[in-house]
Amino acid sequence: MSPVLAGVLQVLALVVALGLAYRPLGDYMAGVYSSDKHLRVEKWMYKAVGADPDTQMRWPAYLRGVLAFSAVSVLFLYLLQRFQGALPGSLGFASIDPDQAFNTAASFVANTNWQSYSGEQAMGHVVQTGGLAVQNFVSAAVGMAVAAALVRGFARSRTGELGNFWSDLVRGTVRILLPISVVGALVLVACGAIQNFAGIHEVGQFMGGSQQWNGGAVASQEAIKELGTNGGGYFNANSAHPFENPNGLSNLFEIFLILVIPFALTRTFGRMVGSLKQGYAILAAMGVIWLGFTTLMMWTEFSHHGPAFEIAGGAMEGKETRFGIAGSSIFAVATTLTSTGAVNSFHDSYTGFGGGIAMLGMQLGEIAPGGVGSGLYGMLIMAIIAVFIAGLMVGRTPEYLGKKIGTREIKLAACYILITPALVLCFTAAAMVLPTPPHSMTNTGAHGFSEILYAYTSGANNNGSAFAGLNADTQWFNTTIGLAMLLGRFLPMVFVLALAGSLAGQKPVPATVGTLGTHKPLFSGLLVGTVLIITGLTYFPALALGPLAEGLAS
Repeated sequence: MSPVLAGVLQVLALVVALGLAYRPLGDYMAGVYSSDKHLRVEKWMYKAVGADPDTQMRWPAYLRGVLAFSAVSVLFLYLLQRFQGALPGSLGFASIDPDQAFNTAASFVANTNWQSYSGEQAMGHVVQTGGLAVQNFVSAAVGMAVAAALVRGFARSRTGELGNFWSDLVRGTVRILLPISVVGALVLVACGAIQNFAGIHEVGQFMGGSQQWNGGAVASQEAIKELGTNGGGYFNANSAHPFENPNGLSNLFEIFLILVIPFALTRTFGRMVGSLKQGYAILAAMGVIWLGFTTLMMWTEFSHHGPAFEIAGGAMEGKETRFGIAGSSIFAVATTLTSTGAVNSFHDSYTGFGGGIAMLGMQLGEIAPGGVGSGLYGMLIMAIIAVFIAGLMVGRTPEYLGKKIGTREIKLAACYILITPALVLCFTAAAMVLPTPPHSMTNTGAHGFSEILYAYTSGANNNGSAFAGLNADTQWFNTTIGLAMLLGRFLPMVFVLALAGSLAGQKPVPATVGTLGTHKPLFSGLLVGTVLIITGLTYFPALALGPLAEGLAS
């Protein structure tokens, strides 16, 4: 079987698996966020934090809950790392330096999981399981909660109430992420991933020195790492490490975990707003972008440009032979079109155009299908922009799901789509003009610029993957990327929740013959075009200086 055909079959198998999970999971999540009943374990959690889960919140109160919980999480994870040397199960590792501890705390709380450290050489069992793995669950649940609040904004009328943040947070964790992660961890163990609390042990001699390996609760952390679109690996090699991702089957399963909740949330959206067709329209736009990017990435990496590529069967540099070009390309697109950032190959070694595709996937806002929760609310913001553009073309007030898109709504949507590019481009410019940051670049020229652009694109878009040629473990990059991650995560949430409150307070507008059919293929096409033109062209000048220049020169 040719490698190309094998890649096509993997994509087809993935589509079938996602299709089988789409309806039951989407309907189940809609039931979770619409239920008025609480499990006993959930009641214990509410009592522990002093929250009343039945109290409805307006958007300012909902936002305060998001920010307060996240601030406490950053502080807890920071202190856990700073005191690691005094904790049991530290495996003899010292406490983490202040700038790196801040960067890691910001990273995992912001659902970015950017890592400027080597996990097996820096983090002990307590920090890995009690700190990082916990944030893998709750940071994902925060994103899903904000998405549920925005969907309620569309579904409700004449009220500013968006639900209860604490209830949404706990339910997302207990009823959705935890049970699926348990099943996912068992599958990964069956595939060969490790799950233990072993210490450091020597496994033999390697090039004149001893080689040491750590044990760890890897399979369980790997499951929620992918399911929650987190991406932070137990080992420095991430999902390229055989302990995390042993074979082709586990590789395809991990891609499935990355995509299943973001895609299924479109069904949840349709169910909660009372029109499944609206969910299908959003799903179609996401699916077209994802499939298009996957096809482009595989074509780019399989293209033969010289004898070395022909002998290897494509651009094999930086890729695991266990997965090949197809498995690596599919994984790379899935992880950069979502906020996962996990890698089973090294994007720094991709072709110029291949690295550009991965970068552009993040720069679109990671909305195809995006992170858990963040992908849905990001695409819904783009849907509002698309409706507004359509309204301008036909000369009528834009409407979406029975809600008028007025001045306030479009301003909030515009702020949402502008904040992340501003962070990426401003931080990249500062890093390039200051004397010290460029010293971290392994490469010069277009590829060196791409390393820095990729780093801030990854941080501000809460992805977490990296061009491995950049030494990001410096005070400058730890601090600035940490700030980019926090601002890129929580500033957009401010605009999303404010928009949700504005929509929920409106009275429904009846559909007329002039109302744009947002459930039809025409709207899905308009939405895809809006995403590519508005967000894609924002970064075009920067891309022209980096991956495009490199790709054209090769």
